[in-house]
Amino acid sequence: MEKFWNKHVETMNREQIRETQFDKLKALVTNIYTNVPYYRDKMQVLGIYPGDIKTLDDLSSLPFTTKQDLRDTYPFGLFAVPMEQIVRLHASSGTTGKPTVVGYTRRDIEMWEECMARCLAMEGADKSSRVQVSYGYGLFTGGLGAHYGAEKMGAVTIPASSGNTQRQIMMMIDFGVTHLCCTPSYAMNIAEVMQEMGHTKDDFKLISGCFGAEPWSDSMRSEIENRLGLHAYDIYGLSEIMGPSVSHECRYQNGLHIWEDNFIAEITNPDTGLPVKPGESGDLVITTINKEGFPLIRYKTRDICTLNYEPCGCGRTHVRMSKPAGRTDDMLIIRGVNVFPSQIESVLLSISEIQPHYQIIVDRINNSDTLTIEIEIDESIFSDDIKGIEDFQKTAGNKINSVLGINAKIRLVEPKSIPRSEGKAKRVIDRRSLNV
Repeated sequence: MEKFWNKHVETMNREQIRETQFDKLKALVTNIYTNVPYYRDKMQVLGIYPGDIKTLDDLSSLPFTTKQDLRDTYPFGLFAVPMEQIVRLHASSGTTGKPTVVGYTRRDIEMWEECMARCLAMEGADKSSRVQVSYGYGLFTGGLGAHYGAEKMGAVTIPASSGNTQRQIMMMIDFGVTHLCCTPSYAMNIAEVMQEMGHTKDDFKLISGCFGAEPWSDSMRSEIENRLGLHAYDIYGLSEIMGPSVSHECRYQNGLHIWEDNFIAEITNPDTGLPVKPGESGDLVITTINKEGFPLIRYKTRDICTLNYEPCGCGRTHVRMSKPAGRTDDMLIIRGVNVFPSQIESVLLSISEIQPHYQIIVDRINNSDTLTIEIEIDESIFSDDIKGIEDFQKTAGNKINSVLGINAKIRLVEPKSIPRSEGKAKRVIDRRSLNV
């Protein structure tokens, strides 16, 4: 039987959703025009005023927001309320040394809890569940976001954070944990350590896992499910918008439902900013229509995906976004070919002898880009003869070439030689910028 946290809202018809969005959008535009000088200036340059928003389609006339806007207004320039109303700050790491800072009012936190509770209910959790939160706690939104949602629904919430994996496994067994929240790479780390400790998936009571914060493929999903004996669900969020629970998979796992009473989603062409045709992929753009402290209009997430408005078998009516194919800012251009790390992962995990640990190294030698993929493999391959290893390298290289249309050097490395992650895995090392 399908579980809902807020069935009335989760099953609103499309007309009700659009009416809700329009009412909130009008209020949002008036709010930011009045209270956020940065947005007011951008709107005035375009000749747009709050009274110009007469239909939901007028959203497309509003300016985009980018991560650079957040850096330009660091730390609190986009806040729409006085600091006296802000009860929490989160921040994401920045490549320029300055993080992007997000502020939440009390009502913002309550909205976040509500969205996360809906997500956990989608994968079968309820007040009888025991939820282990193994995302990192702190300025990163993952840990506290999942934590407050689990508590909201009344589940036993275990704030394990990340790290100390043997202790995490002990707690999972001793506490009878039913739901695990962490990054997919850390889930694989848990599975590996579990095996080293002599445990099997039968020692756990795990029902589902809520995995996000980094790209992962369906092949990785199968690996996690087989090793931990649970159903692995994808959750999506980003600190600039709110944190985890912007969208989540239902049991049909055919896209992630976006909570449209809080967010308006668009898909635009990454280069032109124009809307794409229905069903086409492009840059996911999100407007936060229900946030007080740090509202954003038309934020370019840089995640490449599609939107699906067709009815879902679970009964929820909120639009589904496809699992992001990659990020425009994560996309590698190698010898003129667009390459997403998730494409490489899917190919590698289709080869049975390969462990789900790899690293992509891009370099520039003699003015030519090179692609090297370091892959951990089973001990049995290392014990094979030289010809067997060479044949294996050739097979992996041919599969990569057939999918990407580019040759890659395959370097086989010993098991456990690639660093493990307790948070977001660092899959790509791009040395080209160091050689400029």
